[in-house]
Amino acid sequence: MTVKVLFVCLGNICRSPTAEGLFKARLKAQGLEDVVLTDSAGTAGWHVGKAPDDRAIAAAAERGIDISSLRARQVTGADFTEFDYIVAMDDANLVDLNSFRPNDFAGRCCLYLDFAANTAEHEVPDPYYGGAEGFAHVLDLVEQAATGLLEDIQKRHLARG
Repeated sequence: MTVKVLFVCLGNICRSPTAEGLFKARLKAQGLEDVVLTDSAGTAGWHVGKAPDDRAIAAAAERGIDISSLRARQVTGADFTEFDYIVAMDDANLVDLNSFRPNDFAGRCCLYLDFAANTAEHEVPDPYYGGAEGFAHVLDLVEQAATGLLEDIQKRHLARG
């Protein structure tokens, strides 16, 4: 069985590629990179084809994660057929996703921080207009959420059989 996760933010150059890169590193460390597949996308198409923001690349690299090869893309209707989890970084993007989510979508479409047990924050804030500290904070939040998401995947999908 393969489980597929899509991380979504607005432009797909800051939060969602950071979340994808960190989650991929977590999967690799646990030997699950062939069982759980990931991607990231934006609800807006402004940055399609571009690499993540240089500050996101630098913040991830400081934690040993290379996201420089990722390229932005926009969410499509086909994503609702392809992915088991579509996780939005904030309420605005979740509203956008839900506005074109098909009624027969069998996966889970939710906020990423719904999986974070140890934070009072509800959304992953957009660090784009701030400094480097905002990108480090994004990493802290997505790291907390990664733990809960992986536990959810293991419980719902990998514990069977």
